[in-house]
Amino acid sequence: MNKFCANLGWLFAEHAFLDRFAPAAMAGFKGVEFANPYEHSEKELAWRLDDNGLEMVLFNLPAGNQEKGERGITCLPHRKREFRDGVRRARDLAKALNCSRINALAGIIPADVASSTLWGTLAENLAFAAESLATENITLLVEPINKFDMPGFFLNTSEDGMRAIAAAGHANIKLQYDIYHMQRMEGELANSLRRLMPVIGHMQLADNPGRHEPGTGEINYKFILKLIEELGYKGWIGCEYTPSRKTEDTLGWMKERA
Repeated sequence: MNKFCANLGWLFAEHAFLDRFAPAAMAGFKGVEFANPYEHSEKELAWRLDDNGLEMVLFNLPAGNQEKGERGITCLPHRKREFRDGVRRARDLAKALNCSRINALAGIIPADVASSTLWGTLAENLAFAAESLATENITLLVEPINKFDMPGFFLNTSEDGMRAIAAAGHANIKLQYDIYHMQRMEGELANSLRRLMPVIGHMQLADNPGRHEPGTGEINYKFILKLIEELGYKGWIGCEYTPSRKTEDTLGWMKERA
């Protein structure tokens, strides 16, 4: 049976961030994910999770200065020390929050840096993070993101993600497969899922176009979610979409699958 978690960076935006945990639990979610936990105290996050009976499913490594357009630093050769400090910080926080998955965003391609240098940096940093997180039984994830929503992002396709994993050469790295991003970049969702399922460590969803909830666009989610079950995926599927109306009113598709 599909297991869905709420991405609190996207859902329940009717509330201030720290007030989103309770409505997520009331809506039936058992797990939550969000990109950036570092703006809040560890104790506050732990209390919100515990008070609402929620599992912390996933968060990202520190991703640089978001206000300046940074979307990860994993491929940036001049940021290696910052990356490693971020890995240690994220590892300690994940341990405190009982979170077993951390996503590494590759970053935006900088000007005047050779592709070979970017790939080499990415591989080195991913290997370091995978090894460090393995000591706490935390899985490192790497995520391709579509080039339309995030121009210049270093990893755009599932093949890019697989290349990154192979280059790092560490067993503790899995693919974060976002159905929305891969629909925009590749299509062929069913065949891709069949081929990639052994290396997928986490999934996310939204419909296309618009990045709203399933059922608002072109993706046949009834078919895709059934296929995911048939392929034996037991992990979480993060609901990372912009609700087309009040969040609670966009969850009918999920309840049909519960």
